[in-house]
Amino acid sequence: MMHFKQYYPLLLLLLITICCPTRIISAQRLEARADSLISTLFKDKNGPGGVFMIAQKGKPIYQKAWGKANLELNTPLTGDHVFQIGSMTKQFTAVAILMLEQQGKLSVKDPLSKYLPDFPNGSNITLHHLLTHTSGIQDYLRMKTLPTIAQKEMTPEMVIDFFKNEPVNSAPGEKYAYNNSGYFLLGYVVAKVSGMAYKDFIQKNILDKAGMHETYYASDRQVIKNRAYGYHKKDSVYINKTVISYDLAYAAGALMSTTADLLKWQNAVNQHLLLNTEETQKAFTRYTLSNGEAHNYGYGWQFKDIKGVTVREHGGSIFGYKTMGVYIPGEDIYVLGFSNCDCNSPTKITEEVAAIALEELRK
Repeated sequence: MMHFKQYYPLLLLLLITICCPTRIISAQRLEARADSLISTLFKDKNGPGGVFMIAQKGKPIYQKAWGKANLELNTPLTGDHVFQIGSMTKQFTAVAILMLEQQGKLSVKDPLSKYLPDFPNGSNITLHHLLTHTSGIQDYLRMKTLPTIAQKEMTPEMVIDFFKNEPVNSAPGEKYAYNNSGYFLLGYVVAKVSGMAYKDFIQKNILDKAGMHETYYASDRQVIKNRAYGYHKKDSVYINKTVISYDLAYAAGALMSTTADLLKWQNAVNQHLLLNTEETQKAFTRYTLSNGEAHNYGYGWQFKDIKGVTVREHGGSIFGYKTMGVYIPGEDIYVLGFSNCDCNSPTKITEEVAAIALEELRK
């Protein structure tokens, strides 16, 4: 004789189906539409691939993987694999600055010269300018001489010396231009003000607090469980990613993580685990240039409209990897797309999946 407990899962499913048929149909349609769209990005089942996650109200409702985590070992990708997230690191750097402001240790209005007295025009460049990509300084990743230091072990001071005397592109506050140098400098400020190395500050004050145990400061030497290896595509052949020094990526792009850990990150931000309401709002404010013109970058997040709804997003690109995260505040929907070949950019498809999720989940 079967006991009630054996019937319970079937009865629960039946009740959900009776009570919420529209929700189930929407979830099924979301899965089918997302599968159809994402599979167009990862057509080669035997090549590198990627992982996607859709979460609502802080919990995953869709997570799938395509392709291989390691071509040499023929290892399939799973949702547990660790990817380098590139410029998504900038969100963590921005929050670190705001945490220090919340503690009264600095102000986003501070001039850069307060922390780097010899930086050219540093008295007119504020931390706010660095956070919003409006400082006008040269982006060191666009410098033609970058290959000369790309594989060197360097201190933050050495990297800053590499770019600080380059000609500026505009006056502080005059133009918006995405700039890795600004976030590199912010990492230096975090270290100087806190008295800790940037990676140690992030570990202690953000990763440990948010329970992000599968997020790391990137390293090719450290053994990292479930690492997804990165690839390029040259002509029609996959090759291992170019080796670079993560001293260069630093606070502008050196973190690596999983989709599950980035959901913990998003939840920590939403729940004010790291910042109070006032400081959080600074990250999500649309700021203006000196001429009063608005731009679409806050502190570590970019703003975009999808189907008439404002979303917060940021992507990342670093040798061998591309990543994208889109958050829809009004619906508490978070969509993540990771790729372990920089030949496959998930940016556009992540936005399109977010649009589908918005369509299906708010019905």
